[in-house]
Amino acid sequence: MEGGKSTVLGQRCAIQDSGMAISRSHNYLPAFQFQKETLRADVPQSFSNFTGSKDDHGTCQCSVILPDTTFPVERVERLEIIAQTITEKFEKELSKVKEYEQLINVYEKKLSNLTIRIEIMEKDTFPYNELDFELVKLEVKEMEKLIKELKVGFVGSSVILDQLEVEIRNMTLLVEKLETLDKNNVLAIRRQIQALKEKLKECEDSKVEKLPPLPPLPAPGTCAHGGVVNISRPFVVQLNWRGSGYKYGAWGLDYSPQHPGKGLYWVAPLNTDGRILQYYRLYNTLDDLLLYTNIRENRIDYGQGGGAVVYKNNMYVNWYNTRNIAKVNLITTTVALTRTLPDAAYNNRFSYASVGWQDIDLAVDENGLWVTYATEASAGNMVISKLNDTTLEVLNTWHTKQYKPSVTNTFMVCGVLYATRTLNTRTEEIFYYYDTNTGKEGKLNIVMQKIKENLQSINYHPSEQKLFVYNDGYLLNYDLVFQQIP
Repeated sequence: MEGGKSTVLGQRCAIQDSGMAISRSHNYLPAFQFQKETLRADVPQSFSNFTGSKDDHGTCQCSVILPDTTFPVERVERLEIIAQTITEKFEKELSKVKEYEQLINVYEKKLSNLTIRIEIMEKDTFPYNELDFELVKLEVKEMEKLIKELKVGFVGSSVILDQLEVEIRNMTLLVEKLETLDKNNVLAIRRQIQALKEKLKECEDSKVEKLPPLPPLPAPGTCAHGGVVNISRPFVVQLNWRGSGYKYGAWGLDYSPQHPGKGLYWVAPLNTDGRILQYYRLYNTLDDLLLYTNIRENRIDYGQGGGAVVYKNNMYVNWYNTRNIAKVNLITTTVALTRTLPDAAYNNRFSYASVGWQDIDLAVDENGLWVTYATEASAGNMVISKLNDTTLEVLNTWHTKQYKPSVTNTFMVCGVLYATRTLNTRTEEIFYYYDTNTGKEGKLNIVMQKIKENLQSINYHPSEQKLFVYNDGYLLNYDLVFQQIP
């Protein structure tokens, strides 16, 4: 065939195309029907779209015009397979996106809930502990793990995942910061104590020679010793329940000789004026105090100053704007009795140094209820009186040579008055004592550390043999060291 023409010879039509192979597939090559008999010029032709002529031998010759290219069936088939594969992959990835979207919605809600919880934990008044921190950190870690898994399996844009990952990372940093800024100092102090215990154990294990045993400590509630000779470093219990703005007040543990180990813990911050005692809280145990659980909050009208003390389930306070001492039932808050302290100065006449409204300072020791104050007749020097805790009558009185306004605070142990003074912003000194058993007084040099500048009150507990100190709003404990009697 030349020039795209095919030749029909006799009963057959031979179709050729120079430079092009024609597929014989019946699906794509047009079917040509030819009559078997020899074509004659006078017979009507059943073909169309071709021209023909007869040669000298009577044979018909015709030409048919075919296209230059064939239909690309193989390419179409490949395209169909590729399109099907792409569709399946798309549907699979689309189902993943829907699944991820559901998971992201769930964890967005969890993240929102965590944000609310952490905002609450940032507030000063919210009670929280180590368990709260551990639960929050665990949830954040779970969310962080899921986000990493989603990012690995997610194909394509992951802007939402990136945003969630940043928020979770910020949440982790915030939890760590909150833990380091723990307002109650409970976590930091407990960890420090644990570290110190481990170091102490290592030190004890490394000893080659055993030291001779120390003399036994005096039995709790007894006076089988030679007086206070040293004091431990402060143990920070926590900030008072009303917050850092309440720098003045008192706290302690109720003492009863009949039930020495069953007293209630009490915390009594003064109002922000540093004068009025209006509210106090009671706790059954130290754990309740630390965790703010099983709280009983009571109100009285009105105590004055931080010289309050609790003895045999009663609180003893200086009544507002008077020289009276009031006995208040700890549970019912009813005033059982009031009595005037004879000649006592009051209303800031001879209060302690740097602490106002504590002209009358009540105390408890192994022997019972005491009060320290000053009078005009004593020219401001301290006066010590032993009180009957039932009637509030003065049983006996001792006059000292120590000027009360030069003292920062006092406490009683086994009938001996101990007085403190400030050395600097972080150190006090137990510098003076008066022994009511012998009438002797003298100087001491016992250094006493503190975490804040001013001591507002000191209360001693005979059974615990500890001091309960209110230090610019913080509740501290000290262990006393006594001179041993051979």
